[in-house]
Amino acid sequence: MDTIRKQASKLREQVAKQQQAVFKQFGGGGYGGLDNMVTDERELHQHQKLEKLYISTRAGKHFQRDIVRGVEGYIVTGSKQVEIGTKLSDDSRKYGVENTCTSGNTLSKAAVSFGRARSQMEKERGNLLKALGTQVAEPLRAMVMGAPLEDARHLAQRYDRMRQEAEAQAIEVSRRQMKVRETPGNSDSMLKLEAAESKLQEMKSNMAVLGKEATVAMASVEAQQQRLTLQRLIAMVESERTYHQRILQVLDQLEGEMVSERQRIEASPSPVTDNPVPPPPSYEEINGAFGSVKNDGSVDAMGYFLGEVIQSFQAESEVELNLSVGDFVVVRKVADNGWAEGESKGRAGWFPYGYIEKRDRVLASKIAEVF
Repeated sequence: MDTIRKQASKLREQVAKQQQAVFKQFGGGGYGGLDNMVTDERELHQHQKLEKLYISTRAGKHFQRDIVRGVEGYIVTGSKQVEIGTKLSDDSRKYGVENTCTSGNTLSKAAVSFGRARSQMEKERGNLLKALGTQVAEPLRAMVMGAPLEDARHLAQRYDRMRQEAEAQAIEVSRRQMKVRETPGNSDSMLKLEAAESKLQEMKSNMAVLGKEATVAMASVEAQQQRLTLQRLIAMVESERTYHQRILQVLDQLEGEMVSERQRIEASPSPVTDNPVPPPPSYEEINGAFGSVKNDGSVDAMGYFLGEVIQSFQAESEVELNLSVGDFVVVRKVADNGWAEGESKGRAGWFPYGYIEKRDRVLASKIAEVF
């Protein structure tokens, strides 16, 4: 619409210039041309300024509209991401709570931590989307659709129409002047000329007042446009910066927890055997034939013996026994798969047999600690 309006305005200006050239060519005399009748330097400057303001506010309006559309699209896609992330958080926490893995709960702990962190991150994303909607999109949309801009543009358009009417009236005055020159002494022609000139002066006066009013209104809108758009851009940057800072804090904490757990696992000593330690024996194995280890590595049937812990062991299930270096254990059963069952400090359970050494002589005070 603005393009059509601009083309029509240029066409009218071309027609007016052609008419002006014709009257200058054939009119002659001391009455001057249309330029002096309609515009002076001050009015021309005001017209040019108003035209620049109109172009500037139109570009500002389009930029504000582009920001609103971009933010609205970001909110739509972001809301879908929040939904997906929340589902992932729920699934992770569900696995962590319901997992029944017999080899340990390390992954369960990690899943719960990840689910909790993901939930916090999606909450922060939701806060960001809300801030972008209320602090950026809504204020800019209100200004794009607001009355001040439309009122100022209407004033500028009224001024433009009035200027065109003044130019047409100036042509009418020139025509009346030509007729007076052709019929000198004709009172009727003189009266009509005076009426046309009076109307032109009135239109020029009204045009000057309206032009000034439109210029002030458009300048005010332009300043408000620039100020508000900059403020909303800053608000958008601050909101996103706060969001990313909080996400970084959550991720740093999550990474710290996971790395700490991994280091704990990697730092745990392994049994002194060539092969990895298998899980504790099954119920059927427990009720089979076990015994104490002889010098040749065979098994006695029911012999108990004392063993001193040489490597710590962290139990990962209820059937396992925690061991600390220097503790003594009453070993009651030794399985073929490298596990032993015994009692220490009033608790019983399974532990890797390679973590202890058999002791034939033990201080009485140490034996008391076993029970």
